[in-house]
Amino acid sequence: MQKLEAHEMPLHKVFSSDYDFRIPDYQRPYAWQEEQAVQLLTDLAEALERGTDEPYFLGSLVLVKASGEPRSDVIDGQQRLTTLTILLSVLRDLTTTPELCDALHKLVNQPGDPILGLMPKPRLRPRPRDAEFFRKHVQTGGAIETLLGIDRNTLPTDAQKAVRDNALALYRELARWSEERRLGLVRMLGERTFLVVVATPDLESAHRIFSVMNSRGLDLSPTDIFKSQIIGALEDAQESEDCARRWEDAEETLGRDDFADLFLHLRMIYEKKRAERELLKEFPTQVLNQYLPGKAEVFVNDVVVPYAEAYAQIRDARYEASFGSEKVNAWFKRLQQTDNNDWRPAALWALRNHEHDPVWLDRFLKALERLSASMFIRRVYTTPRVTRYAELLRQLDQGQGLDSPAFELTETEKSETRSRLEGELYLVAKTRKFVLLRVDELLSEAHGVKYDLPLITVEHVLPQNPSADSRWVDLFDRAQREHWTHRLGNLVLLNRAKNSAAQNYDFAAKKARYFTGRGGSVPFALTSQVLQHDDWTPEALAAQQRRLVDLLTTEWAL
Repeated sequence: MQKLEAHEMPLHKVFSSDYDFRIPDYQRPYAWQEEQAVQLLTDLAEALERGTDEPYFLGSLVLVKASGEPRSDVIDGQQRLTTLTILLSVLRDLTTTPELCDALHKLVNQPGDPILGLMPKPRLRPRPRDAEFFRKHVQTGGAIETLLGIDRNTLPTDAQKAVRDNALALYRELARWSEERRLGLVRMLGERTFLVVVATPDLESAHRIFSVMNSRGLDLSPTDIFKSQIIGALEDAQESEDCARRWEDAEETLGRDDFADLFLHLRMIYEKKRAERELLKEFPTQVLNQYLPGKAEVFVNDVVVPYAEAYAQIRDARYEASFGSEKVNAWFKRLQQTDNNDWRPAALWALRNHEHDPVWLDRFLKALERLSASMFIRRVYTTPRVTRYAELLRQLDQGQGLDSPAFELTETEKSETRSRLEGELYLVAKTRKFVLLRVDELLSEAHGVKYDLPLITVEHVLPQNPSADSRWVDLFDRAQREHWTHRLGNLVLLNRAKNSAAQNYDFAAKKARYFTGRGGSVPFALTSQVLQHDDWTPEALAAQQRRLVDLLTTEWAL
């Protein structure tokens, strides 16, 4: 059996001559986006501001590494190691203290040492295609400023664009910090920031370890432990049995994973701030201890069971009322099209407190969807997004209800939302389908529409790369193509796979052979509207852009 080693390592030992990190070519490219990079810095900043001496863990690395040998092929942890290297390099190039700059540079690059036989080299070597770019623009001292000036559109790989974007995001954030605060962060990174490093000399074993670490087994979850504490606090045997049954029914209704998520949302509803530590440590003090001892049955009957039912109604869009339920369920469907569930605690609160008032719920969820959509479109990071929802929960608990100021968008937020809608929407992969489905719903006037289609794709009318002899080149000059190609007015929805050849058809052929479904129809109002045009000219496209942006601006009161 190959020897396995696992150690808790401080960051200054991870970025030392003990390890020569290499990203194998078969690994996927660096892919963290600004949100993850800024979130990493935000988490570190929050740990710094807590001012405690407790260790801060950054997760784990899985390596193929022979004992005593520095070479380390990274099987899991590439994204974190690369982002940490960018962060250290940004800190290095921002500092005005030569000694600190030198110390940070030595974390990023191994200095030569003729006595120990060490050659100068970077501590991390990305995949071969991006290694030289990373060395030149990140790991080289003073290179960050040059990197920030590079036009991302000139970079050949998505990994290099991600490196540039994340460096810019981290630089902008850290440049606002004082030198003293940056020094505090560096010291925290060096003194009490740890990674768990798991190493085995065998590639097969490393992949097996990675699979086990990332598999979803049925080990005891925090909710299992909370259940034992609650049920164990009940002295009456019949009462204990009844509560256990109701708890298990609620868990079975949601499924194990969603039941665990419910407790994360409950923590937010009670505490109204972003989590700082794992649920197992925070939930007892923030929630559970209010019901122990003496109120364990109340927690099961008045918290777990009704909130589990509310969660199921939101998730499955199956709210029921004597009237108005279809409007409420339509909002649930719209909210679920965003890429996060941070809105759910507020929706749970509303359903728990106003379950029998569908008119109130309709107005509340309309305001919640507007706020959620704006933050989604503006790509608001996790921390400010969760902070906004936490403030909303505070205001709701204070009785401000539908007039809660947290619902309101500032003029700057409205303007930025409109700007994103008016811009090159197609290039923002996370939001483009959401926006198009939302505007398609407004065009169709079928509120709460949710297409039950196996495939929905976003397509260009004016193609991205029209051939030089096509009619597109006659209709649109280069400047017009560069301006309009990726904007909302030039996009449609199809329920078919992309066809690279058909994408470049002239408009008449595209309508007849690509945009039109079987039987001559399409399920999308947005696409049907484009099909009504005889030709797709700059004037028609501009008019479509104005109409669609105006529809969304009116819907979201922007």
